[in-house]
Amino acid sequence: MSRARWLLLPVMLGACGGGTPRLPPPAPGGDAAPRSLPAGFTSIPTPQDNPLTPEGVSLGRWLFFSPLLSSNGQVSCATCHPQAHAFAEAAPLTSLGVSRRPLARHTPALINLAWMDGLFWDGGSKNLESLSLAPLTHPDEMGQVNLSGLMERLTSDPEAVRRFEETFGPGGTSLSNLLRALAQFQRTLVSADSPYDRWRRGEPGAALGPQALAGLVLVQRHCTPCHGTELFTDNAFHNNGLDARFGEGEDVTRGRGRITLRPEDEGRYKTPTLRNVTVSAPYMHDGRFATLDAVLEHYRHGMVASETLDATFLRGSAPPGLSLDDEEKASILAFLEALTDDSFLTDPRLGPPNPSRAQ
Repeated sequence: MSRARWLLLPVMLGACGGGTPRLPPPAPGGDAAPRSLPAGFTSIPTPQDNPLTPEGVSLGRWLFFSPLLSSNGQVSCATCHPQAHAFAEAAPLTSLGVSRRPLARHTPALINLAWMDGLFWDGGSKNLESLSLAPLTHPDEMGQVNLSGLMERLTSDPEAVRRFEETFGPGGTSLSNLLRALAQFQRTLVSADSPYDRWRRGEPGAALGPQALAGLVLVQRHCTPCHGTELFTDNAFHNNGLDARFGEGEDVTRGRGRITLRPEDEGRYKTPTLRNVTVSAPYMHDGRFATLDAVLEHYRHGMVASETLDATFLRGSAPPGLSLDDEEKASILAFLEALTDDSFLTDPRLGPPNPSRAQ
Protein backbone atom coordinates (compact mmCIF):
# COMPACT_ATOMS: atom_id res chain seq x y z
CA MET A 1 0.00 0.00 0.00
CA SER A 2 1.39 3.40 -0.92
CA ARG A 3 1.76 6.21 1.57
CA ALA A 4 -0.77 8.20 -0.44
CA ARG A 5 -3.26 5.34 -0.04
CA TRP A 6 -2.64 5.41 3.72
CA LEU A 7 -3.57 9.08 3.89
CA LEU A 8 -6.96 8.20 2.43
CA LEU A 9 -7.66 5.73 5.22
CA PRO A 10 -9.42 6.78 8.44
CA VAL A 11 -6.58 8.04 10.63
CA MET A 12 -6.67 7.12 14.31
CA LEU A 13 -5.75 10.54 15.65
CA GLY A 14 -8.93 11.75 17.29
CA ALA A 15 -8.56 15.29 18.58
CA CYS A 16 -4.79 15.22 18.36
CA GLY A 17 -4.65 16.32 14.75
CA GLY A 18 -3.24 14.55 11.75
CA GLY A 19 -0.43 14.81 9.27
CA THR A 20 3.11 13.65 9.53
CA PRO A 21 4.18 14.04 13.16
CA ARG A 22 7.28 16.02 13.90
CA LEU A 23 9.81 15.03 16.50
CA PRO A 24 9.40 17.20 19.59
CA PRO A 25 12.08 19.54 20.83
CA PRO A 26 14.04 18.37 23.86
CA ALA A 27 11.56 18.30 26.72
CA PRO A 28 12.16 18.89 30.42
CA GLY A 29 13.34 15.70 32.00
CA GLY A 30 16.92 15.58 30.77
CA ASP A 31 18.21 12.26 29.56
CA ALA A 32 14.88 10.56 30.24
CA ALA A 33 12.98 12.80 27.80
CA PRO A 34 11.57 10.54 25.04
CA ARG A 35 13.16 10.74 21.63
CA SER A 36 9.77 10.78 19.92
CA LEU A 37 6.08 11.06 20.70
CA PRO A 38 3.05 9.41 19.10
CA ALA A 39 1.84 11.02 15.89
CA GLY A 40 -0.01 14.27 16.47
CA PHE A 41 1.43 14.87 19.95
CA THR A 42 4.04 17.56 20.54
CA SER A 43 4.57 17.49 24.30
CA ILE A 44 4.02 15.42 27.43
CA PRO A 45 1.10 16.81 29.47
CA THR A 46 2.05 17.60 33.06
CA PRO A 47 0.14 19.23 35.92
CA GLN A 48 1.19 22.74 36.95
CA ASP A 49 2.07 21.58 40.46
CA ASN A 50 4.36 18.79 39.22
CA PRO A 51 6.27 19.83 36.09
CA LEU A 52 8.86 17.47 34.64
CA THR A 53 12.38 18.28 35.76
CA PRO A 54 15.60 16.33 35.18
CA GLU A 55 16.04 15.95 38.93
CA GLY A 56 12.45 14.85 39.51
CA VAL A 57 12.58 12.24 36.76
CA SER A 58 15.91 10.96 38.07
CA LEU A 59 14.55 10.66 41.61
CA GLY A 60 11.39 8.95 40.39
CA ARG A 61 13.43 6.46 38.42
CA TRP A 62 15.58 5.69 41.45
CA LEU A 63 12.48 5.21 43.61
CA PHE A 64 10.78 3.02 40.99
CA PHE A 65 13.69 0.57 41.11
CA SER A 66 14.39 0.85 44.84
CA PRO A 67 13.36 -1.97 47.24
CA LEU A 68 13.38 0.61 50.02
CA LEU A 69 9.75 1.35 49.18
CA SER A 70 8.53 -2.07 50.33
CA SER A 71 7.92 -3.11 53.91
CA ASN A 72 10.40 -6.00 53.68
CA GLY A 73 13.01 -4.06 51.68
CA GLN A 74 12.96 -6.69 48.92
CA VAL A 75 10.30 -5.53 46.44
CA SER A 76 10.44 -2.54 44.12
CA CYS A 77 7.90 -1.18 41.64
CA ALA A 78 10.04 -2.75 38.91
CA THR A 79 9.67 -6.18 40.51
CA CYS A 80 6.18 -6.42 39.07
CA HIS A 81 6.77 -3.95 36.22
CA PRO A 82 9.89 -5.17 34.35
CA GLN A 83 10.94 -3.01 31.43
CA ALA A 84 11.57 -5.90 29.04
CA HIS A 85 7.92 -6.92 29.42
CA ALA A 86 6.63 -3.40 28.63
CA PHE A 87 6.54 -2.74 32.39
CA ALA A 88 3.93 -5.49 32.83
CA GLU A 89 4.33 -8.89 34.52
CA ALA A 90 4.50 -12.31 32.91
CA ALA A 91 2.25 -14.10 35.42
CA PRO A 92 -1.54 -13.81 35.12
CA LEU A 93 -1.82 -12.87 38.80
CA THR A 94 1.60 -12.04 40.19
CA SER A 95 2.75 -13.30 43.56
CA LEU A 96 5.96 -11.25 43.64
CA GLY A 97 4.74 -8.80 46.27
CA VAL A 98 5.78 -8.81 49.93
CA SER A 99 3.13 -11.38 50.98
CA ARG A 100 3.82 -13.73 48.05
CA ARG A 101 0.06 -14.12 47.70
CA PRO A 102 -1.32 -13.77 44.15
CA LEU A 103 -3.00 -10.48 43.39
CA ALA A 104 -6.62 -10.25 42.31
CA ARG A 105 -5.87 -8.62 38.94
CA HIS A 106 -3.18 -8.80 36.29
CA THR A 107 -0.33 -6.29 36.52
CA PRO A 108 -0.98 -3.75 33.73
CA ALA A 109 1.68 -2.47 31.35
CA LEU A 110 2.94 1.06 31.98
CA ILE A 111 2.91 2.73 28.57
CA ASN A 112 2.13 6.35 27.64
CA LEU A 113 0.58 6.98 31.04
CA ALA A 114 0.91 10.75 30.64
CA TRP A 115 -2.13 10.69 28.34
CA MET A 116 -4.16 8.19 30.31
CA ASP A 117 -7.42 9.33 31.86
CA GLY A 118 -8.18 7.04 34.77
CA LEU A 119 -5.70 4.43 35.97
CA PHE A 120 -5.89 0.80 37.08
CA TRP A 121 -8.25 -1.64 35.42
CA ASP A 122 -11.26 0.06 37.01
CA GLY A 123 -10.10 3.68 36.88
CA GLY A 124 -9.76 3.80 40.65
CA SER A 125 -6.92 6.33 40.47
CA LYS A 126 -7.47 9.62 38.67
CA ASN A 127 -3.88 10.73 38.14
CA LEU A 128 -0.27 9.60 38.36
CA GLU A 129 0.32 11.55 41.56
CA SER A 130 -2.17 9.31 43.40
CA LEU A 131 -1.45 6.12 41.46
CA SER A 132 1.37 4.81 43.64
CA LEU A 133 -0.50 5.04 46.93
CA ALA A 134 -2.48 1.86 46.24
CA PRO A 135 0.47 -0.47 45.52
CA LEU A 136 2.52 1.12 48.31
CA THR A 137 -0.12 0.38 50.93
CA HIS A 138 -1.59 -2.87 49.60
CA PRO A 139 -0.68 -5.71 52.01
CA ASP A 140 0.12 -8.06 49.12
CA GLU A 141 2.15 -5.59 47.05
CA MET A 142 4.54 -3.20 48.84
CA GLY A 143 2.92 -3.75 52.24
CA GLN A 144 3.44 -0.25 53.64
CA VAL A 145 0.47 -0.24 55.99
CA ASN A 146 2.12 2.60 57.92
CA LEU A 147 3.42 5.20 55.46
CA SER A 148 5.16 7.08 58.23
CA GLY A 149 7.38 4.05 58.63
CA LEU A 150 8.31 4.27 54.96
CA MET A 151 9.28 7.91 55.32
CA GLU A 152 11.33 7.14 58.43
CA ARG A 153 13.25 4.56 56.42
CA LEU A 154 13.89 7.05 53.62
CA THR A 155 14.93 9.90 55.90
CA SER A 156 17.46 7.57 57.54
CA ASP A 157 18.98 6.62 54.17
CA PRO A 158 21.68 9.16 53.17
CA GLU A 159 21.33 8.49 49.45
CA ALA A 160 17.57 8.93 49.57
CA VAL A 161 17.86 12.20 51.50
CA ARG A 162 20.48 13.49 49.06
CA ARG A 163 18.31 12.68 46.05
CA PHE A 164 15.17 14.22 47.54
CA GLU A 165 16.96 17.41 48.52
CA GLU A 166 18.62 17.71 45.12
CA THR A 167 15.13 17.63 43.64
CA PHE A 168 12.92 19.42 46.12
CA GLY A 169 15.33 21.35 48.31
CA PRO A 170 16.17 21.07 52.03
CA GLY A 171 13.63 19.02 53.96
CA GLY A 172 12.22 17.70 50.70
CA THR A 173 12.00 14.07 51.82
CA SER A 174 8.22 13.79 52.09
CA LEU A 175 5.48 11.42 50.97
CA SER A 176 3.95 14.00 48.64
CA ASN A 177 7.31 14.54 46.95
CA LEU A 178 7.84 10.79 46.67
CA LEU A 179 4.53 10.51 44.81
CA ARG A 180 5.40 13.49 42.60
CA ALA A 181 8.76 12.01 41.65
CA LEU A 182 7.31 8.60 40.81
CA ALA A 183 4.69 10.33 38.67
CA GLN A 184 7.37 12.29 36.82
CA PHE A 185 9.33 9.17 35.93
CA GLN A 186 6.20 7.32 34.84
CA ARG A 187 5.29 10.18 32.51
CA THR A 188 8.53 9.54 30.63
CA LEU A 189 7.53 5.92 29.88
CA VAL A 190 6.65 6.94 26.34
CA SER A 191 6.52 4.37 23.57
CA ALA A 192 6.45 5.85 20.05
CA ASP A 193 9.33 4.29 18.11
CA SER A 194 7.91 1.02 16.81
CA PRO A 195 8.15 0.01 13.13
CA TYR A 196 4.62 1.42 12.78
CA ASP A 197 5.71 4.78 14.21
CA ARG A 198 8.76 4.99 11.98
CA TRP A 199 6.61 4.18 8.95
CA ARG A 200 3.99 6.65 10.15
CA ARG A 201 6.65 9.37 10.30
CA GLY A 202 7.86 8.49 6.84
CA GLU A 203 11.41 7.78 7.96
CA PRO A 204 13.83 6.59 5.28
CA GLY A 205 13.74 2.82 4.92
CA ALA A 206 10.72 2.43 7.21
CA ALA A 207 8.08 0.14 5.79
CA LEU A 208 5.29 -2.20 6.78
CA GLY A 209 4.76 -5.42 4.88
CA PRO A 210 1.53 -6.13 2.97
CA GLN A 211 0.17 -8.38 5.71
CA ALA A 212 0.79 -5.79 8.43
CA LEU A 213 -0.81 -3.07 6.29
CA ALA A 214 -3.85 -5.28 5.77
CA GLY A 215 -3.90 -5.81 9.54
CA LEU A 216 -3.89 -2.05 10.12
CA VAL A 217 -6.98 -1.67 7.95
CA LEU A 218 -8.69 -4.45 9.89
CA VAL A 219 -7.74 -2.90 13.25
CA GLN A 220 -9.23 0.37 12.06
CA ARG A 221 -12.38 -1.40 10.92
CA HIS A 222 -12.96 -3.65 13.92
CA CYS A 223 -10.93 -2.32 16.86
CA THR A 224 -11.07 1.48 16.65
CA PRO A 225 -14.14 1.81 18.92
CA CYS A 226 -11.89 0.74 21.83
CA HIS A 227 -8.34 1.03 20.47
CA GLY A 228 -8.56 4.25 18.48
CA THR A 229 -6.15 7.22 18.36
CA GLU A 230 -2.40 6.95 18.04
CA LEU A 231 -2.35 5.79 21.67
CA PHE A 232 -4.27 2.68 20.54
CA THR A 233 -6.69 3.04 23.43
CA ASP A 234 -9.78 5.18 23.90
CA ASN A 235 -8.96 5.52 27.62
CA ALA A 236 -12.46 4.31 28.38
CA PHE A 237 -14.02 1.23 29.96
CA HIS A 238 -15.72 -1.61 28.12
CA ASN A 239 -17.31 -4.99 28.71
CA ASN A 240 -15.76 -7.21 26.06
CA GLY A 241 -17.71 -10.37 26.76
CA LEU A 242 -15.46 -12.16 29.21
CA ASP A 243 -18.11 -13.11 31.77
CA ALA A 244 -21.87 -13.20 32.11
CA ARG A 245 -22.01 -12.36 35.83
CA PHE A 246 -20.04 -10.01 38.05
CA GLY A 247 -19.24 -9.62 41.71
CA GLU A 248 -20.75 -7.43 44.39
CA GLY A 249 -19.49 -4.84 46.85
CA GLU A 250 -15.72 -4.38 46.68
CA ASP A 251 -15.19 -7.44 44.50
CA VAL A 252 -12.73 -6.49 41.76
CA THR A 253 -14.74 -8.53 39.25
CA ARG A 254 -17.25 -5.67 39.21
CA GLY A 255 -14.81 -3.75 37.04
CA ARG A 256 -15.63 -0.08 36.66
CA GLY A 257 -18.85 -0.71 38.58
CA ARG A 258 -16.80 -1.11 41.77
CA ILE A 259 -15.83 2.57 41.49
CA THR A 260 -18.96 4.21 40.10
CA LEU A 261 -21.54 1.86 41.73
CA ARG A 262 -23.57 2.19 38.54
CA PRO A 263 -25.19 -0.97 37.13
CA GLU A 264 -24.22 0.02 33.59
CA ASP A 265 -20.52 -0.14 34.55
CA GLU A 266 -20.60 -3.72 35.83
CA GLY A 267 -17.98 -5.83 34.07
CA ARG A 268 -16.34 -2.92 32.25
CA TYR A 269 -12.56 -2.59 32.34
CA LYS A 270 -10.01 -0.08 31.16
CA THR A 271 -8.99 -0.49 27.52
CA PRO A 272 -5.27 -1.30 27.47
CA THR A 273 -3.09 0.06 24.70
CA LEU A 274 -2.15 -2.21 21.82
CA ARG A 275 1.37 -0.79 21.85
CA ASN A 276 3.92 -3.46 22.79
CA VAL A 277 1.06 -5.91 23.17
CA THR A 278 3.16 -8.74 21.70
CA VAL A 279 5.52 -8.64 24.70
CA SER A 280 3.07 -7.94 27.53
CA ALA A 281 1.26 -11.28 27.79
CA PRO A 282 -0.88 -12.57 29.39
CA TYR A 283 -3.98 -10.55 28.58
CA MET A 284 -7.17 -9.14 30.12
CA HIS A 285 -7.69 -7.85 33.65
CA ASP A 286 -7.15 -11.32 35.09
CA GLY A 287 -4.51 -12.53 32.63
CA ARG A 288 -6.76 -15.36 31.46
CA PHE A 289 -5.41 -15.46 27.90
CA ALA A 290 -1.81 -16.52 27.43
CA THR A 291 -1.47 -15.52 23.78
CA LEU A 292 -2.77 -12.95 21.31
CA ASP A 293 -4.11 -15.81 19.22
CA ALA A 294 -6.28 -16.79 22.19
CA VAL A 295 -7.45 -13.19 22.52
CA LEU A 296 -8.57 -13.05 18.90
CA GLU A 297 -10.22 -16.44 19.23
CA HIS A 298 -12.19 -15.01 22.14
CA TYR A 299 -13.41 -12.16 19.95
CA ARG A 300 -14.25 -14.58 17.13
CA HIS A 301 -15.94 -17.39 19.03
CA GLY A 302 -15.72 -17.02 22.81
CA MET A 303 -17.64 -13.91 23.84
CA VAL A 304 -20.55 -14.22 26.24
CA ALA A 305 -23.55 -11.95 26.44
CA SER A 306 -24.45 -9.82 29.46
CA GLU A 307 -26.48 -6.69 30.15
CA THR A 308 -23.44 -4.41 29.91
CA LEU A 309 -21.77 -6.00 26.87
CA ASP A 310 -20.41 -3.31 24.57
CA ALA A 311 -22.68 -2.73 21.58
CA THR A 312 -19.66 -2.97 19.26
CA PHE A 313 -19.81 -6.75 19.57
CA LEU A 314 -23.52 -7.27 18.89
CA ARG A 315 -24.28 -9.10 15.64
CA GLY A 316 -28.06 -9.33 15.55
CA SER A 317 -29.27 -12.87 16.12
CA ALA A 318 -25.72 -14.24 15.88
CA PRO A 319 -23.58 -14.70 19.00
CA PRO A 320 -21.61 -11.58 19.98
CA GLY A 321 -18.12 -11.15 18.59
CA LEU A 322 -16.09 -9.96 15.62
CA SER A 323 -16.37 -11.51 12.17
CA LEU A 324 -12.80 -12.41 11.26
CA ASP A 325 -11.58 -15.25 9.09
CA ASP A 326 -8.23 -16.98 9.61
CA GLU A 327 -6.41 -14.80 7.08
CA GLU A 328 -7.73 -11.63 8.70
CA LYS A 329 -6.69 -12.87 12.12
CA ALA A 330 -3.17 -13.50 10.84
CA SER A 331 -3.04 -10.01 9.34
CA ILE A 332 -4.07 -8.39 12.62
CA LEU A 333 -1.38 -10.34 14.44
CA ALA A 334 1.18 -9.14 11.89
CA PHE A 335 0.19 -5.53 12.46
CA LEU A 336 0.35 -5.93 16.24
CA GLU A 337 3.96 -7.08 15.82
CA ALA A 338 4.64 -3.73 14.14
CA LEU A 339 3.59 -1.96 17.35
CA THR A 340 6.51 -3.46 19.31
CA ASP A 341 8.93 -0.68 20.31
CA ASP A 342 12.28 -2.34 21.00
CA SER A 343 13.86 0.93 22.12
CA PHE A 344 11.20 1.30 24.82
CA LEU A 345 11.94 -2.21 26.06
CA THR A 346 15.72 -1.75 26.17
CA ASP A 347 16.41 1.98 26.67
CA PRO A 348 18.86 2.12 29.61
CA ARG A 349 17.45 5.53 30.57
CA LEU A 350 14.25 3.74 31.60
CA GLY A 351 16.06 0.95 33.42
CA PRO A 352 17.60 0.73 36.90
CA PRO A 353 20.02 3.56 37.69
CA ASN A 354 21.88 1.29 40.11
CA PRO A 355 21.33 -2.36 39.19
CA SER A 356 23.11 -3.60 42.31
CA ARG A 357 20.30 -2.19 44.45
CA ALA A 358 17.38 -2.79 42.13
CA GLN A 359 15.26 -5.89 42.59
